[in-house]
Amino acid sequence: MTSKQLQIIAQTLNISQNQVKNTAQLLTEGATVPFVARYRKEVTGSLDEVQILDIKKSLEKFIEADKRREAIIKSIEEQGKMTPELNQKLQNAMFLAELEDLYLPYKQKRKTRASIAIELGLEPLAQLLFKQSEKSIEPLAAKFITDKVHNIEEALAGARDIIAEWINEDLEARNKVRAIFQRESVVECKVKKGKEKEGEKFKDYFEHNESLKNMPSHRFLAIKRGEDEGFLQVKIDIDTDRAYDSLERIYLKGFNEPKEQVGLAIKDCLKRLLIPSVEKEFNNSAKEKADLAAIEIFSTNLRQLLLASPLGQKRILALDPGFRTGCKTVVLDETGTLLKDTVVYPTFKVQEAEATVRQLLEKYKIEAVAIGNGTASRETESFIKSTIGSMPEYKSIPVFVVSEQGASIYSASEIAREEFPDKDITVRGAVSIGRRLMDPLAELVKLDPKSIGVGQYQHDVDQKLLKETLDATVELCVNSVGVEINTSSKHLLSYVSGIGPSIAANIVAYRNQNGKIKTRNELKKIPRLGDKAFEQAAGFLRIRGAKNPLDNTAVHPESYEIVELMAKDLGVSLAELIEKKELRKSINIQKYVTAKVGIPTLKDILEELEKPGRDPRETIEQFEFGNVNSIEDLREGMELLGIVTNITAFGCFVDIGVHQDGLVHVSQLANKFVKDPNEIVKVHQKVKVRVVEIESSRKRIALSMKF
Repeated sequence: MTSKQLQIIAQTLNISQNQVKNTAQLLTEGATVPFVARYRKEVTGSLDEVQILDIKKSLEKFIEADKRREAIIKSIEEQGKMTPELNQKLQNAMFLAELEDLYLPYKQKRKTRASIAIELGLEPLAQLLFKQSEKSIEPLAAKFITDKVHNIEEALAGARDIIAEWINEDLEARNKVRAIFQRESVVECKVKKGKEKEGEKFKDYFEHNESLKNMPSHRFLAIKRGEDEGFLQVKIDIDTDRAYDSLERIYLKGFNEPKEQVGLAIKDCLKRLLIPSVEKEFNNSAKEKADLAAIEIFSTNLRQLLLASPLGQKRILALDPGFRTGCKTVVLDETGTLLKDTVVYPTFKVQEAEATVRQLLEKYKIEAVAIGNGTASRETESFIKSTIGSMPEYKSIPVFVVSEQGASIYSASEIAREEFPDKDITVRGAVSIGRRLMDPLAELVKLDPKSIGVGQYQHDVDQKLLKETLDATVELCVNSVGVEINTSSKHLLSYVSGIGPSIAANIVAYRNQNGKIKTRNELKKIPRLGDKAFEQAAGFLRIRGAKNPLDNTAVHPESYEIVELMAKDLGVSLAELIEKKELRKSINIQKYVTAKVGIPTLKDILEELEKPGRDPRETIEQFEFGNVNSIEDLREGMELLGIVTNITAFGCFVDIGVHQDGLVHVSQLANKFVKDPNEIVKVHQKVKVRVVEIESSRKRIALSMKF
């Protein structure tokens, strides 16, 4: 990485060049973002995961630009057109856009009007006109009449085509027009003729003009969807006269006749080449910006969802509700293993359903009930609570309504078929609902994040970037919580720093063959889990009940000697050091600073000893909806409790227990201006809302959090 690139990243992220350089070195050597953030704070200057991820993305962009620079230089050299000045400009260009601007005049093109004119020998005429030093142009043009150029007008037209292409490829001209687009461009939308009825969902944009720089990202994506689906005509436009005036000041000079020809070439260039080209640039950059905003929202929501409160290892009765087909019902043990599956029909075989549920509660010593939040959810919840309420010894069992978003996709997936080859998709769905209650993170990692149902316009954004960002989000979440190595699935293990799918499969195979893994050092016996992978992974893997208590903490094995020295200096065992807070308070961490281990790591170690092996996620709380079951039960002005299910740029959606989420528009989130809904709400947050408007026919519910 060059010093210029270091400087750009440092300035962009508002951190020191040394931090960028050190972090980039670690990443280049194969370290993962979670590992660097957690265990290399002395090297990075305590950068957090987001900053390190930003450095990684910037590095990737510069690597891409460097590769493109090499290809461009090679192409220009092969054409024999490279000059020292051009080479220096290419070397100094840091970004792809700059490189492409410099390459534009040398880019191999399909046949253009200018290239045809050059083939007709009109380039010298274009050069003479462009200089604007001749008073009369007709005698000049007459010299270029041939059997293929029939008259003066054809000669002048060809010369203008060449001049128009020169202007289009001139960096100064492009930047002038870009500046106008940046300040003044307007997105113009209108409905395509005959598409009014079919495209009614885009009615808000049938006649819509809005400044591009002020347009919210979600609105731009909505308009692009309307365009992609064939209902809207969309154009990003500027004042052409202003653009002409701007270029006129650059190119028009000298005598009137050639000046007039150059003026005509400018107008042609703007209309045919330059404005369409820059419009495409701004269209692409606006789409990229909107994609990034939408992906950021999706990533934030996904993080909140993955880190939702777990119930923990309990014996679960899980139901996937249904009316006609009944409720698919499963029993899971403390590790999520399926013990029993059946079907109950609480809406028309009530007594039989009650008897079955009673039997399952008693036989399997059920500790909690999970109910999917889909069709018949409220009816099933009422049935279960009624049944449990009639059993004095079980009436304290908590009942949870669990989001089943994406459960059907999991049920039909290869992962589910591998886990339950002899069970149908309905049983697999109920198992997923139960496991989500026990540990949302462990279960949701089995799904493609796009199918979880949080975010906006996820199918419209750059899919490669979306996948990369969401995968990184899952990785950060998994490693922030830590993974119990003896009970976790290979899908969860694959997200651990340094592991990946192949080593995760080897861990499970080793477990199956040798029994529980007893120490972190034993991990080195697993095929392909070498020293580098061990370094990256060990601190994020937990071994419950290990002989060495540090194996069930986030303390990295490379720091065990420090903790053991602390215990030795105090004359106590590791277990005593972890157990007794007063001992840890007496430690002077300055005493343990070394060349490699500084205050940040030592503070992390002591913080971890405070809560060894404890799940960092919040404790789950029970929640009960109000006395409404369908949209018909709602009335304007009603005040209800709900759960935030999704957050977008324009507000949040709230489940109030009627099978149709309501929208709290961003303007209704608080009694103050709210720019970002995430300032006010989080996914899975319990909120109080007021019903503002109900559109039963369109299944729309408007809510407010203003009181």
